[in-house]
Amino acid sequence: MERMKIEYLSLKKITEQHSEEIQEAANQVVASGWYLLGEATKTFETAYTDYIGTRHCIGCGNGLDALTLIFRAYKEMGKLKEGDEVIVPANTYIASILAITENGLKPVLVEPYYSSLELDDYLMKRAITNKTRAVLLVHLYGRCAMNEAIAEVCKRHQLMLIEDNAQAAGCTYNQRKTGHLGHAAGHSFYPTKNLGALGDAGAVTTDDDELATVVRSLGNYGSERKYFYAHKGRNSRIDELQAAVLDVKLKYLDRENQRRKDIAEYMIAHIDNPAISLSFDPIADNVHHIFPVFCDRRDDLRQYLHDNGIETALHYPVAPHRQRCYKSLNKLSFPVTEKLARTELSIPCNPTLTDNEVEYIVETLNRF
Repeated sequence: MERMKIEYLSLKKITEQHSEEIQEAANQVVASGWYLLGEATKTFETAYTDYIGTRHCIGCGNGLDALTLIFRAYKEMGKLKEGDEVIVPANTYIASILAITENGLKPVLVEPYYSSLELDDYLMKRAITNKTRAVLLVHLYGRCAMNEAIAEVCKRHQLMLIEDNAQAAGCTYNQRKTGHLGHAAGHSFYPTKNLGALGDAGAVTTDDDELATVVRSLGNYGSERKYFYAHKGRNSRIDELQAAVLDVKLKYLDRENQRRKDIAEYMIAHIDNPAISLSFDPIADNVHHIFPVFCDRRDDLRQYLHDNGIETALHYPVAPHRQRCYKSLNKLSFPVTEKLARTELSIPCNPTLTDNEVEYIVETLNRF
């Protein structure tokens, strides 16, 4: 097959699919003269509430803020206090842990299963102490991380289940959307996400009326009404332009996720190279925000793909417990997580890829 040049992800191509509708929506926002906390935000929050299936959706500045606001709201409500422990996957993106520590809570890192990348429920049970109050379940790479074992552990120990749904918009578990499996969920609409804005944006979803009220207040300086403040809040609001863009793109999310699934299904069936392994759960739903492959010669593979015109990415080359900002965690040992960090390589998997491009990626991988 003739050499191709394939970007890891072209935001230009992603946006061009809906450019006319996006332009029209943006023009309406500009013409309205109202750029924060207006009708576009209300419209998107309602649409996303309906899509996820929760009672509430509260737009905010980004995905990290969404998680941070959830933990902060639970502190304001008296359900969490400083020093309480939150179980979180050791192989997550650092934002998950930042949200915990920013609230004075203690992250308790737990290894995933290497075979599925999902939280090891046996190790999770062993990590529970009398200070454990919550589990932050991360739907990493777009795959649903929920299962019966985790649900049972949370129920038995009366732990709050909070979802990090930054990478799994549209994923399902037992016919419910991720983002509606626990007590609350944080969502990211960073431009590269399956449902991406044209800048930073995020949201919190929940069925808890009190939590929704407190989160909305905290994201607007702690205001209960104009110039009256019930909490020491922050400024974290989705703007009208991002809300309008997301409302357009939400209509196409399921279709684009299905294209991702079709591409991933082909790659899983046809990648055949003993030097390259795949890690997936055939039962769990997966919207394939990221398609990871694993190779002991990861850097050589990445260079080889680059030489053949295929752009790749790493998710994530340095695990959170090895970061300089978390020196207190540096001495901990998480061999599965560390192996994933050494061997993971993300290859293109997005709805703008053509069938020929997908075939080229697979053939190139198989020739390595």
